[in-house]
Amino acid sequence: MKLYKLLTFSFLFAALTSCTFTENIYVNDNGAGKFSVDLDGSSLMAMAGDQIGNQMGAEAKKDIDSTFTFKQLFAAKKDSIAKLSPESQKELKKIENFVVHTKMSSEKKEFLMTLSTDFKNVNELQDILQTLSTFQKLEQGGSAAAASPFGGNFGNNNSKLSYTYNGKKFTRTAVIDQQKVAEKAKDSTADMSKMIFSSSSYILKYHFPKKIKKVSNPDALFSEDRKTITIQYPFTDYMENPDKLNFEVEFEK
Repeated sequence: MKLYKLLTFSFLFAALTSCTFTENIYVNDNGAGKFSVDLDGSSLMAMAGDQIGNQMGAEAKKDIDSTFTFKQLFAAKKDSIAKLSPESQKELKKIENFVVHTKMSSEKKEFLMTLSTDFKNVNELQDILQTLSTFQKLEQGGSAAAASPFGGNFGNNNSKLSYTYNGKKFTRTAVIDQQKVAEKAKDSTADMSKMIFSSSSYILKYHFPKKIKKVSNPDALFSEDRKTITIQYPFTDYMENPDKLNFEVEFEK
């Protein structure tokens, strides 16, 4: 299956079911690390895997275990990208090194997708999720991309997201853009988006090189070694109240 066809179908499939999104950040001693968003849509496969396989065709009925980069995808879509504005092309450049790993099996009732990238400093991740939404511009007007969790909806939650880490503290801060909120209120597709993701969850799971002294969010769960925190939210909070996901971590000396 071609890369773009696989990715577009995967996005559309995920948008039609309740999913669990997990935002992972692994921070090393030197401040570098890895960022990923894991999507688990296995619940729909458990309910309707056979029917989905039939809709996808004979080729897609086979188990899928595919890994590729957005850079490869963009190479296949270079003609479409050339028609985008310089600003949009610059945005896409930011995510070309993302690795996409998809596992799908109707027999095993499994649908998993991971988008990941390395970073030298968490500051590089500023608005990285919003940047992912530029994927929809590769298929302008296409319903599949527009409905995708890693396309028009995912990341496009009317906020500016930034991270900081200095060895003593870590912060995740989303600042809501009130102008965009007002514009979204006029968007007739907003209610549909809310309906699609109403039963989905968004989990933050951050891994640090030092023990955590305290976290500003009282719902944070600690790993046994106190170096990892996990916080779970309804996906609607991520979309409608992104500042609820803000928090600060303070580390032991």
